[in-house]
Amino acid sequence: MTARSFSPGWSTVLSRHRLRRIGLRGACLLATLAVWLASAADAGMPPVAVNGQIPTLAPLLLQVTPAVVNIAVLSGAPETDNPMLRDPFFKRYFGGRERGHPQMSAGSGVIIDAQKGYVITNHHVVSGASEIMVTTKDRRQFQARLLGSDAGTDIALLQIEPTDLGALRFGDSDALAVGDYVLAIGNPFGIGQTVTSGIVSALGRFGIHPDGYEDFIQTDASINPGNSGGALVNLRGELVGINSAILGPSGGNVGIGFAVPSNMAQKVVAQLARFGEVRRGRFGATAQDITPDIARALNVSPNEGAMVVEIVKEAPADKAGLRRGDVVLALNGRPVRGSGDLRNQIGLIPVGDVAELKVQRDGKGVVLRMTVEDARAGAATGRQTMTELAGARIGTLVRGGQPEVVAVVEVDRGTSAWNLGLRPGDLIVGVNGRKIHDVAALIAQLRSPDRPLVLNVMRGEFGITLVLKS
Repeated sequence: MTARSFSPGWSTVLSRHRLRRIGLRGACLLATLAVWLASAADAGMPPVAVNGQIPTLAPLLLQVTPAVVNIAVLSGAPETDNPMLRDPFFKRYFGGRERGHPQMSAGSGVIIDAQKGYVITNHHVVSGASEIMVTTKDRRQFQARLLGSDAGTDIALLQIEPTDLGALRFGDSDALAVGDYVLAIGNPFGIGQTVTSGIVSALGRFGIHPDGYEDFIQTDASINPGNSGGALVNLRGELVGINSAILGPSGGNVGIGFAVPSNMAQKVVAQLARFGEVRRGRFGATAQDITPDIARALNVSPNEGAMVVEIVKEAPADKAGLRRGDVVLALNGRPVRGSGDLRNQIGLIPVGDVAELKVQRDGKGVVLRMTVEDARAGAATGRQTMTELAGARIGTLVRGGQPEVVAVVEVDRGTSAWNLGLRPGDLIVGVNGRKIHDVAALIAQLRSPDRPLVLNVMRGEFGITLVLKS
């Protein structure tokens, strides 16, 4: 394509006179935008215009920015707050707040359903909130209701009054490629709605929050404190990510920001809207990445798939026929890029759904169907309550006639157990690193003189630790 294919303005911009004024780098950028604009026009994409001789994203932003909101959160630390905050060692990692003193914080959010008033944001933005206020671009304020929140993916769903709202449509984050242009929209430092631009710097980043489900989009679009929960959009005006984290020694932007992919966020939102939480099921197998040595030994492609190394007896993976040494290549038609990706995908499959696993076994392709089972331990026996975990009903999960693990059957909101962090379906596998199999062993450990007490908990397919100090 030559300059003659564009509007007369572009011919002028790319003339020798203009090249001398804007420099080679600027000319290359303008040429790139010109090619994109021409192809966008042919594809009927949203308006990214040329105003005179200057390319502008203003028409596109005019459409998408009304769907991005500011979120103000009022939170306090009541007497039943997380027991970790009463320990000076942990307290300093939570900002040193004192109980009884309300705190204000700010973040961002995105309206994803104008008819229902659904607003998506980060879990960490609204965690512990006693009051949430949403402010739209036109400065209208709405009291928000928290429908549900998921710490594992750092996604939360709010609802506001659906009055004359704009909404963003989800884009396909799996279609992103490194180098794609993206825009970050949010409320950095609480100063008001701000738009920054950049590219997709990397895909599939993990290790930012090791206990969570991670598949981050990395971008160099400026993301700062307060941008959390805001929108990452492509040049079609589609929501491709929810801005979540930054990596910077000073706490500010250094060109390394992370967003939760839209495809992951959509699956989480669907469960939050239905259940108020993400109900993760049991898979019952562990896997490892495919190293070059393993790839040569098994004749598979390196850095693709995940090799099964352990299977729990009578778990869904076992019932489906999965074997040690199998290489899982795809799940429900989506390629598996490694053990972390396999864990992420399984963690977002609703309980009761049937997952199709494409597996390589002994050099041959095998397709297995696995029903994801509920990890809530409905068959747990001997449900009990105890003062140390007030508000929770605990039972022993028995398999094959033998006690296997302690299960949390129910937890009342606002109780000590809830504020500690226990949730229905959690499996308490140990206390202070000591393995337990039944409620009697749990009670004995909780009443031991050791302090503080650390509960070793499995939630879905990942482990967490909860600190209990009495």
